[in-house]
Amino acid sequence: MVGVAILGCEQKNNLKVTYPVTETVDVVDEYFGVKVSDPYRWLEDDLSEKTAQWVKAQNEVTQEFLNRIPFRDKIFQRLEELWNYEKVSAPFTEGDYTYFYKNDGLQNQSVLYRTDKSGNTEVFLDPNTFSPDGTTSLAGISFTDDGKLAVYQISEGGSDWRKVIVINTETKEIIEDTLRDVKFSGLSWYKNEGFFYSSYDKPKEGSQLSAKTDQHKLYYHKLGTPQSTDVPVFGADIKRRYVGGYVTEDNSLLVITAANTTTGNELYYKDLRNPKSPLVAIVNNFDNSHSPVHFENDTLYILTNLNAPNRRLVKVSIKNPTPDNWVDVIPESDMPLNVSTGAGYIFASYLKDATSLIEQYDLKGNKIRSIDLPALGTASGFSAKWEDTLIYYTFTNYVYPPTIYRLNPKTGASELYRKPDVKFNPEDYESKQIFYTSKDGTRIPMIITHKKGLKLNSKNPTILYGYGGFNISLTPSFSVTNLVWMEMGGVYAVPNLRGGGEYGKKWHDAGRQFNKQNVFDDFIAAAEWLIENKYTSPDFLAISGGSNGGLLVGATMTQRPELFKVALPAVGVLDMLRYHKFTAGAGWAYDYGTADDSKEMFEYLKGYSPYHNLRKGMNYPATLITTADHDDRVVPAHSFKFAAMLQAVNDGPNPTLIRIETNAGHGAGKPTRMVLQEATDRLAFTLYCMGKKEI
Repeated sequence: MVGVAILGCEQKNNLKVTYPVTETVDVVDEYFGVKVSDPYRWLEDDLSEKTAQWVKAQNEVTQEFLNRIPFRDKIFQRLEELWNYEKVSAPFTEGDYTYFYKNDGLQNQSVLYRTDKSGNTEVFLDPNTFSPDGTTSLAGISFTDDGKLAVYQISEGGSDWRKVIVINTETKEIIEDTLRDVKFSGLSWYKNEGFFYSSYDKPKEGSQLSAKTDQHKLYYHKLGTPQSTDVPVFGADIKRRYVGGYVTEDNSLLVITAANTTTGNELYYKDLRNPKSPLVAIVNNFDNSHSPVHFENDTLYILTNLNAPNRRLVKVSIKNPTPDNWVDVIPESDMPLNVSTGAGYIFASYLKDATSLIEQYDLKGNKIRSIDLPALGTASGFSAKWEDTLIYYTFTNYVYPPTIYRLNPKTGASELYRKPDVKFNPEDYESKQIFYTSKDGTRIPMIITHKKGLKLNSKNPTILYGYGGFNISLTPSFSVTNLVWMEMGGVYAVPNLRGGGEYGKKWHDAGRQFNKQNVFDDFIAAAEWLIENKYTSPDFLAISGGSNGGLLVGATMTQRPELFKVALPAVGVLDMLRYHKFTAGAGWAYDYGTADDSKEMFEYLKGYSPYHNLRKGMNYPATLITTADHDDRVVPAHSFKFAAMLQAVNDGPNPTLIRIETNAGHGAGKPTRMVLQEATDRLAFTLYCMGKKEI
């Protein structure tokens, strides 16, 4: 079918879009006696030449359209100009060196440097040399206790499948064969002898980027031996979708977490001081979430939401480690708690209405002090080796670029360590938090940021960004892309929707499975609040979100298409009946449920699934769908099928385009040039479809 869309956003331009022909197939699935057609099923085959040709044709149409936008280059130039500042991470010590990451400004990947005790600085690892086009990234590194060896992961083309490389840090020489096909893994050394890592068996048939992977295993790799002889430590005899293992700082324990979904996990340990010691279960069910944070004097400290929806820190002797022996160190409060450790202390990070509050404790649970932060925003870091003497943390908000501070935990004194030189004046902008009421009366926070002096005339271009899922909290953070948007007169609004973790487990549960509609209602209510308070109007309102946030955009644009001018779903979960058929998607069932669970769950999912709720005769917002060909987290078939269906049924004048990045994945490790190009296209498309002729 061939469709033509006349650009409704600025009728005078009369720009037409002729979509590629997208074949339909007669595929029908039956769920509990209900037949559901899937006419674009063939687009799930990411190995077929036909799909590749469809991708090429769609990209050509999209680029031809974007090339017509007269101010597109101007946006790119301003993004590049503002992005071009030195970005440096907090330092960390390994052996005789202090390491840090640095990006000169526009480098595709940040470079890992190190400084010796004489103050000499050198490049240690430069990921920009890993591939000619910058699409191979450094995806984590771990050092031995003495710092003489390191093991690091690389991601090629943004894939979650990684290679693992062992290096001698003195000579920087690779010392053995590369490990391959490692996925969703940490790297944890045991002395200097070897390390633990996790992976799945690589799919033997079909696509290695989309085929189901659901049995995760923890392996031990002994240095000097081939990967083929690595023995599974956990997961070979018991099926778990997510398994992780780490060795405590004193090399005494191997701690193992095992889960089947993204929420709730088992907890085990093995005493490495005794090679014949058994694997001991601390928690043998998935009812709650548990994260060990410290081990000392045979006592394990665990962050848990067992009997504490906002989480508490407990301690227990490994001799009797089951939950009935747990003792509170930091009890649950009315704010969600996270914990990090370093320099002999515990740092409690609370969320107070989606902004950070940091407190310092000793191992007995005595509060030492509250950490003074520069403003309302997000503080992160507060993590170091137990024997370190200094702590580094980073603070940011929507108008405060990430700034590193150095904390003396003995005195509580913080000092500025490194402030980025971004070419903008934060005093020109304002960011404020408001609260609005959702459909069912629930009070929802939202932070709105824009240039000072904004006129509330209902004509301000506005991006409403959300997520609402998986217990993930959206806290204030600085973004050059958002800065450029606000420079051009835009408003950036972020509501903290149910399904996230901003108010603990109850908030999460209020937005999952049969409560998922609450998330969409919260987002729609945020849009209505912005319109009612004259920040914007439906002609100037865009909605944006990625991954689970892409589902959010897809669901709300199909439920209330008249409320938005532009929709920007990125790497979205858009087919709710089949998401669990691909890669590790079945692990998302705690949040979504699956169409196989029950008739009621099937009907609920079908009721909001974006792909299944596109209808003929509707006027949908101008839509720019973004995805990538190497996304093996949320496979691009979601976006492909949604784009094809939307192009087929949309009877309104607004365009439906899909932008498919090649040699890229879900987002992590994406080179700077790709980030800038995609951000440019999203901003340009949004403003153009709101009627802007120039900026």
